Amino acid sequence: MISFEAIRQRAEERKGGAAALQALLENHRPDHERLRAVPDDRILADMTRRIFYSGFVQKVIDSKWPGFEAAFSGFDPAMLNIAPDDYWHALTSDERIIRNGAKIMSVRANAAFIRELAKEYGSAGVFFADWPGDDQIGLLDLLSKRGNRLGGMTGQYFLRGIGRDSFIATIDVLACLRSAGVPLSSSGTTKKDQQLIQQAFNDWAEETGLSFIHLSRISAYPRFSTLKFRSSGGAGRSDFLRLCDDPSRKTS
Repeated sequence: MISFEAIRQRAEERKGGAAALQALLENHRPDHERLRAVPDDRILADMTRRIFYSGFVQKVIDSKWPGFEAAFSGFDPAMLNIAPDDYWHALTSDERIIRNGAKIMSVRANAAFIRELAKEYGSAGVFFADWPGDDQIGLLDLLSKRGNRLGGMTGQYFLRGIGRDSFIATIDVLACLRSAGVPLSSSGTTKKDQQLIQQAFNDWAEETGLSFIHLSRISAYPRFSTLKFRSSGGAGRSDFLRLCDDPSRKTS
């Protein structure tokens, strides 16, 4: 796997220089101390927002969000955990929200999940903040198994949304990893892929001292997803440097 410096240099070229790239990253910093203090209702609210974003236009969800807050009683996990069946049935015809039955019921399941985390760790925020930084794939696996509809990209965007230091394996990030020599499968989603992605980000974090958030965003900026890669799963160093120097890819 090549050094992250080549990836960073390529991102700087695309974004107008080192200062311009740094400016883009300034508003994207993890804050685990703040996360530790986030109330459980806000954790559940963010879970729910990410779940409803999936498959819907985000601005539609955002425009209706005050209705979500009212309909779901402020996302109070204690209250929702004991709400009777009639409460949930009524929500399926509540025009203040998106009336998707499966996603509505995910709030019920995730309220119970949040309550479990609070009992075990004091709060859900403390749990997410204190999970080992070098094991994001373990945390995503837990979200998938103990949470409801929190697998895949939804879980990744949720972790980023609450302020935890995390990478997001977008198409561009996966393409960058392949270009850097990480032998991912065509899907990039197998268990082996997840281990390889985690190891790559761990190695890059150790090399650069950068957060996963910054590593992830920098990896996405070169937009390698528009390139074709060899079927063996990745380009060599010379291929990577050739792509970095290709003037046809220097437009924003």
